[in-house]
Formats: sequence, structure tokens, C-alpha cells
Amino acid sequence: MRYSKVVGIGHHVPETVITNEYLSSIMDTNNDWIVERTGIHERRYIDPAKDTVANMAAKASRLALQRAGLTEKDIEFIVFATITPDYFFPGSGVLLQRELGLESIGALDIRNACSGFIYALSVADQFIKTGMYKTILVVGAEIQSTAIDMTTRGRNTAVIFADGAGAAILQPSEKPGILSTHLHSDGRFAEELYVRDPGSSRPREERQPEQILDTTHFKVFMNGSQVFKHAVVRFMEVINEALNANSLKKDDIDLLIPHQANLRISQFIQEKLGLSDDHVYNNIMRYGNTTAASIPIALSEAWAEGKIKENDLICLAAFGSGFTWASALIRW
Repeated sequence: MRYSKVVGIGHHVPETVITNEYLSSIMDTNNDWIVERTGIHERRYIDPAKDTVANMAAKASRLALQRAGLTEKDIEFIVFATITPDYFFPGSGVLLQRELGLESIGALDIRNACSGFIYALSVADQFIKTGMYKTILVVGAEIQSTAIDMTTRGRNTAVIFADGAGAAILQPSEKPGILSTHLHSDGRFAEELYVRDPGSSRPREERQPEQILDTTHFKVFMNGSQVFKHAVVRFMEVINEALNANSLKKDDIDLLIPHQANLRISQFIQEKLGLSDDHVYNNIMRYGNTTAASIPIALSEAWAEGKIKENDLICLAAFGSGFTWASALIRW
């Protein structure tokens, strides 16, 4: 049987560090309030003069390629997960193709928010298994900072979201690498975490920027309590689903990398699974919630820090807007 495996992983975050103290200087909040509710101490914001979703993705991709011993010309297909593309359309996949100097290869865009990278990984896994492609670039990248309401009105989301990019290279393997992926959604809760505009299902006058006076719906809305309540349930469900599908137990997990949504959620899941600190990787403290980029950034950092070794069982899990949730089990 043909399998796929991760042969290289990389990430990139912007240079500008935004501390809780800085946010406290421009809105009614403080370090203790932010840390208690999110676990975040600082995050990274882009420089709009030089950073784009596509060029951050390219930097992460080149690092992943370098670590895999490959070059850009080896890439046969791109799967790009983002909800903050550089343009309303086209998607950022073709822009990344251009950044990497590639011609005519396919580029597929995934818009599944916090679960986006695992959805993208699952799509790439299927393409490898069928033999359609031999080398696939999977990317999660986001720019949240330029859409954040940096006032007291928007503080519940302003303190959380940030920017960054992560990338993985998939290739075929004779031995199991990606053991399984599990994808779910429940659209009944779509409006509990969303950005309403610019949506297409509007009267013409509401889609014409020169006629828009109220920009409220262009900002992130999040019902935090609803998101937390559903996240802690779905995280556990989808992790157990992955373990059961492979006849494994929670004690078999060498490293759990959850989507970096909120440190309280990650700690709740860790406690429920009975995992030690050495078996869970979190970096939300440094980077905030980078949506589709959070898992590949964390995966890349964990690998670089020597926390992932050959034959380790890695569990990825995510929950977010949609609602969508997903998991993947990887034998490294």
C-alpha cells in the first residue's frame, strides 16, 4: 500500500512583536486579563510595506524544502490553507506558486479557518496515496492584524489573533506516515465565529465600498463562550476518533500539537487526556492564534527543538470557525 509522509517542515513569523503591554496602552485591557483568559504574552504582526500572506508562505516553504533536501522545482502541487488571502480572489495558492518561481502546477485553496491546515494535509495525503503526485507543498498562512479592531470595542479578538505561516512537504512512503485524518463540520454555528463581509449575498449597494458607511461586519465576531464550550468537546472527540481508528491509546501519543486557539483549551484537553507537559506542545504564548498557520508553525518549532523524533506518534487536532474540527495521526 502507498502512504504519504512529512519529509520537511518550516515556518515564518513577522519581525514585529506586539506585547500585552502595548495593547494595554491603546485599549482598556491589561497583561493579567489577557494571560488569564488566553495564555498569550505576545504575538507577531506584519509590516504592510513588505509582508504578504504569499511571501510569508514562500519563506516557510523554502525552509521546509531546505530541511527536506529538496528545491522549489520538486513541488508538483500546492494546497494552501488560509482565510485571509492577499486578494478576495484569486486565492493565495497561485500567488505562492509565483513567489516560488513555478509554472503551471496546480494550486488549491482551502478555507476552513483554524482546521484549515489539517484539511489541507488530508487532501494532500489522498493525492499522494492515489499516485497522482509525488511531492506536495501544504501551507497554512494568515494575516489577521490588518483586520483587527484595535480598540476597546474589539479587545476580545484583538488580543488573540496574529500573523504567520507554516509549511510541510509530503512525499510517498512505503511505511505508514500519515496514519489517518478525520474531518468534521457543523454549519449551524457558522455565525458564532465569522467575518460577515465582504460577502456576496447582499444587495448591490451593500457590496459597493463607496456606498458603505457601517464597516462593523468587516470585523471578526466571536461568541467566545460558545466557541470554548464546543471546542473542548470536539477536540476530545476527534482525537479519540483518530486513536480508535488506528487501534491506539492516548498513552501512545508522543506529542500532541493542538491548534493554538487558547491556552486554556489546550490545558483542558491535556488534563482530560492525562498527558504530561512533555507530551503537549504549545507556543500560543509567543505567537497568539494564527488560525490555519498555528499547527504548522508549532510543528516546525517542535521539530527544530528536538521534541519530534523518528517513529514518534504525533497527533494534530484543531477546532474553529464553521464550526469545523479535524485531527491527524502521523508516524514520524
